[in-house]
Amino acid sequence: MKCTHFPQARVLAYMTLVLSICFGGLTSCVSPKSVVYFQGKDLRYSSDNITQNYVPTIQPNDLISVVVGSLSAESNEIFNFANLFTTSSMNYSTTGGGSRAQSVGYLVDHEGNIEMPLAGKINILGLETQVAAEKIRKCLQTYLREPTVSIRTLNFKVSVMGEVNNPAVYVIPDEKITLPELLSLAGDMTIYGRRDNILIIREENGKREYARLDFTSRDIFRSPYYYLHKNDVIYVEPVKARLTSTDRTMQVLPLVLSSITTLTVLVFNFLRI
Repeated sequence: MKCTHFPQARVLAYMTLVLSICFGGLTSCVSPKSVVYFQGKDLRYSSDNITQNYVPTIQPNDLISVVVGSLSAESNEIFNFANLFTTSSMNYSTTGGGSRAQSVGYLVDHEGNIEMPLAGKINILGLETQVAAEKIRKCLQTYLREPTVSIRTLNFKVSVMGEVNNPAVYVIPDEKITLPELLSLAGDMTIYGRRDNILIIREENGKREYARLDFTSRDIFRSPYYYLHKNDVIYVEPVKARLTSTDRTMQVLPLVLSSITTLTVLVFNFLRI
């Protein structure tokens, strides 16, 4: 009776070697410096002055909620009419679709006006929400006793796409978000995302801007694009290794499958000895 342990062991060792070589060719080393965020001086503590901030202003096509309060509940309903009814709209969230109920709100026209009951057109173009609320409050003093007004933007949204775990369009309820916060909402970048060349596309004042940020450097905190603006688009492009490994996988995969088939046949033949 022949011993089959040594032939089987040799075949299994050969199979392991071939598969290791094949799959090893599909992977590549990643430098820590290319994936670590906010790199700077090698100190345990450092600090920087905050030199920039972003306060959104009201622009044409903004959809805003204007909530009016006063001593007369009946009169309040007249001015809050647009906030009492809802409409179906896209659900901008990590779930990636669907519909939800959203306040109709007041739509700012191309000249920066909103149309309110009794008060008529009120121009709030370029104003911060608090300043606009005060202007509307003064206009309503003719019709209401001790009115109060609060304004909220309903369509402050930013988009993130590319090499992130949850690409989507996100509505920001507090009208303020930074690039790190948005990437956190999107589940962070994948290991294949290029962190040193994040593209931000911004449209404001009839102008489209393209900016690239290095997320591995602390200089990002001093960038004018650190605070995201309404309707910003963020794109995280893949590293070259991602594209290369995909092409290599498509080239090597048939070879791997052929090798597995051949080695499987050899194993069965030796087991029959």
